Amino acid sequence: MARKTGSHAEITGPRIRDAALTLFAQHGYAAVSMRQIASEVGVQAGALYTYTADKQALLFDLLEGHMQHLLDSWAAEPFPEDPLGRLEAFARFHVRYHLDRPEKVFISYMELRNLEPENFDVIEGLRRQYEAQLETILRFGSGAGVFEVLDTKLATMGIIAMLTGVSTWFRDTGRLSRQEVEQIYWDMTRRAVGVA
Repeated sequence: MARKTGSHAEITGPRIRDAALTLFAQHGYAAVSMRQIASEVGVQAGALYTYTADKQALLFDLLEGHMQHLLDSWAAEPFPEDPLGRLEAFARFHVRYHLDRPEKVFISYMELRNLEPENFDVIEGLRRQYEAQLETILRFGSGAGVFEVLDTKLATMGIIAMLTGVSTWFRDTGRLSRQEVEQIYWDMTRRAVGVA
């Protein structure tokens, strides 16, 4: 579907995505109507279809945008040549990235089940691309004798689950700062691959 162009559309389109993101995170995709999204933005419900085909397209757009930005952001990160340095860079990047985007992270995991099969496959493909970045580091470190990892695929899934979990509980008003949390998660990651 062709998107509307022009300054008004360039403002309204992102506002619609922001409103959908907030409402999906607060109430769940299934409970949110296009009428609610339109009301949040301050437009008529029919006007939404100028910017998106339907609610499913809106959810897919949010999840795809999140995953693509995650991949692009990691690709732009500098990292050392040694395997331990690469793993540290990945762990710290993942924690920082996810702490900055709790709503996007929440719906990217919780609303996967509401994607239609074709859209689900696309998002899963992007997730596998990101997971492959970590698995490559683990294989590199294991091959070099730096890491003790019996199964790099399983270790990848476990480490990503652990690192992503920080976004479910961390609050800036809590007893630990972001920097302290990042350091603790790096320490846990390091130990998970057998580095004392």
